[in-house]
Amino acid sequence: MTKDNARMVANVVIASAGVAAAYVIVTTPPLRRLAARGVRIWLGMSVPAFLFETACRAWVESGRAA
Repeated sequence: MTKDNARMVANVVIASAGVAAAYVIVTTPPLRRLAARGVRIWLGMSVPAFLFETACRAWVESGRAA
């Protein structure tokens, strides 16, 4: 088996596992609620943190007025 074939097989296996996990999460209500809560927390923390970091970097890069 060549390196490219091994990489392709590994990608197919990982994609299949991801699809199977997504199916289980979507069809099981408690897992669906847990996933939705996790997404809300992740978006609630990462987006404001990114905006804050961007604003701080812009403030520092703008420098002081002469």
